[in-house]
Amino acid sequence: MAHKASDRILDLHNFGEFGGVNPSISDSSTYTFISAKTMFDTFEGNTEGCYLYSRHSSPSNLYLGEAMAALEGTDSANVTASGMGAITAVIMQLCDAGDHIVSSRTIYGGTYAFLKNFIKKYNVTTSFVDITDLQAVEDAVKDGTKMIYCESVSNPLLEIADIKGLTRIADKYGIPLVVDNTFSPLSIAPAKLGAHIVVHSLTKFINGTSDCVAGAVCGSKDFCLALKDVTSGAGMLLGSTLDSIRAASILKNMRTLHIRMQKHSYNAQFLSERFEEDGLRVVYPGLVSHPGHELMKSQMVAEYGFGGIMTIDVGSLEKANALMELMQKENLGYLAVSLGFYKTLFSAPGTSTSSEIPEEEQETMGLSDGLIRFSIGLDDDIQRTYDIMKSCMYQLGILTGDEVVL
Repeated sequence: MAHKASDRILDLHNFGEFGGVNPSISDSSTYTFISAKTMFDTFEGNTEGCYLYSRHSSPSNLYLGEAMAALEGTDSANVTASGMGAITAVIMQLCDAGDHIVSSRTIYGGTYAFLKNFIKKYNVTTSFVDITDLQAVEDAVKDGTKMIYCESVSNPLLEIADIKGLTRIADKYGIPLVVDNTFSPLSIAPAKLGAHIVVHSLTKFINGTSDCVAGAVCGSKDFCLALKDVTSGAGMLLGSTLDSIRAASILKNMRTLHIRMQKHSYNAQFLSERFEEDGLRVVYPGLVSHPGHELMKSQMVAEYGFGGIMTIDVGSLEKANALMELMQKENLGYLAVSLGFYKTLFSAPGTSTSSEIPEEEQETMGLSDGLIRFSIGLDDDIQRTYDIMKSCMYQLGILTGDEVVL
């Protein structure tokens, strides 16, 4: 049996109904039954291999779910129409009115807004903590805490979660650790480190072509089935259903994920080292200067590197915007949110993907106006990319001679 996640994905055998090397796409919203009793039994959850309605499941979504379970090493996985569809379904499934959540303070802005603003309407409260401080995490747990939530590599500050340490806390109090692994597929395997539930935005690295929005929940068979329960499943009742055609497309792209992640990581490592040598304020887990460098080394699968995301702080929003506009003009990438594309994508998260977080809280967590988040692309000549990026910085006065101007 293949032991590597990349091989587990490639070893899945789901042939098309006419012998195609890709599984056939189930382009149907509803499914027929030979007998009325089978339909009833399927509604009751007592049959396998039968499909009701694509909001519940479909063969195409099942194939992609199998690949996600193989990727993360979990018993099962459900796919959703967005990463937020996966995250919110998990939270709503685990929490009731009056419950409490402990969450990392540095998370994707949409997740933060859901935990901070939306779910409090249902009397669910959240304590946001420094996830790198295990004592602070444990101190935040109280009666009614139903989960610990974090990102393996945080968006956008690239803090590294100690997943084994967080699992020990979660297990001590009998609550699940939920980890968003969007930034580090293959590089980190949270479930192997003890995490109980792993969520993804498939939109990003896993799909890799910036042409769809999708998500996934990876966990135990019982939890994934509970999400699809027709009477009480948050995944079923909230309706975050992934289209079958998109599921089939993502599954095809997953087969090259291991190659792409190696290149994303190689390029990000190269650029981060060069720009740090130039004196810029660079954050990348692959740098020895990163506070979580050794922790990530202890958790990661080395051949996939430290990931494709790095940040550079150029001192002010004005300089950040000018640099991003110039880099786009020079065809170095696109001024755009999201990540995992073949071209480099860059944005100032304080005014984009993290804009849901109030300015005073951004300041507290260390998210400055001049921070640029880079999703490094698959450039073959990364030296050329570095040279042009550096030239842009010289043109704008961010670099002058041997000095950095901030």
